[in-house]
Amino acid sequence: MTVVALMGATTLFAQTDVVATFQQGLANAKAANYTEAIAQFQEVVDASWDIEEPDANQLKAIAGSKKFIVTCYNKLGVAAINAKQYEDAVAAFTEAANAAELFEDISAMNKNRTLIGQVYEVQGADAFNSGDYATAIAVFSKGYEADPRNTGMALNLAESYFKSDMYQNGMTICTNISQLNADKFAEAIAEAQAKMAMYTNNEVAKLQMANDYDGIIAMAAELADAALAQKITLQAYYAKKEFAKMVELSEAAIAAQTTDEGRSDIYYLLGVAYNEMEQFDKAIAAMKSVTAGANVENAKAVIAALTVE
Repeated sequence: MTVVALMGATTLFAQTDVVATFQQGLANAKAANYTEAIAQFQEVVDASWDIEEPDANQLKAIAGSKKFIVTCYNKLGVAAINAKQYEDAVAAFTEAANAAELFEDISAMNKNRTLIGQVYEVQGADAFNSGDYATAIAVFSKGYEADPRNTGMALNLAESYFKSDMYQNGMTICTNISQLNADKFAEAIAEAQAKMAMYTNNEVAKLQMANDYDGIIAMAAELADAALAQKITLQAYYAKKEFAKMVELSEAAIAAQTTDEGRSDIYYLLGVAYNEMEQFDKAIAAMKSVTAGANVENAKAVIAALTVE
């Protein structure tokens, strides 16, 4: 009898009190009593499962409660940021994002995940600026997981990896950035690509100092950026004086390039390989395809020298 009575009481509440409880939640939310408001809104949502045919007012209360649960958690997060209580801010925004996902509000979910990323970005800034890259990685990586489109933070995460001799990790982040929408993220993509080129050159230089050209080829095989990987590979085979291998790989290397400068760099290496193999007509043909980038004048000089001969 007691169990039946309790069930009856729950059903009675669901049918008669959800609107009143919703109104109480609104009052608490308006007074910035967000924790109390969340509890009341959640009570409405929980009770809604027992209402078989909610009327218009009940439907409004249920829908409103779902919306304001997300809003109140968001407000708690903002208050925590203002108080520089970053862990509390992340916890609140995470609750907001999870609730929004549960209630199928994708816009609110994405908004709060973006805020999580921004909190971690602020939190990790001091460590990054002071050169404490281990701490910066620990913080920024959490923010990157929440919002990989926060390119400012992502670039700082990549830089932290590079500065910590975690080359492949940095390259992975930069490659992900370079694959974002080019119209929206053009500046970040350009910076990511510049980092990739610079730190790759640094890695190549270290291996060159050790005459470890096979190490360079192995490193290139791990790169996600096919254009850069192919260029480095050809340069390594040139250092090994394996010119026939350069010719063999050149077609795929040219196809992997995405810019005129990239294609010209490969044609220049191909021309150099043919020249070393004393296949001068093919060397000239390759050099004539060098139309952009830093090797244009060098290519012209090679063509002139071979033509005179």
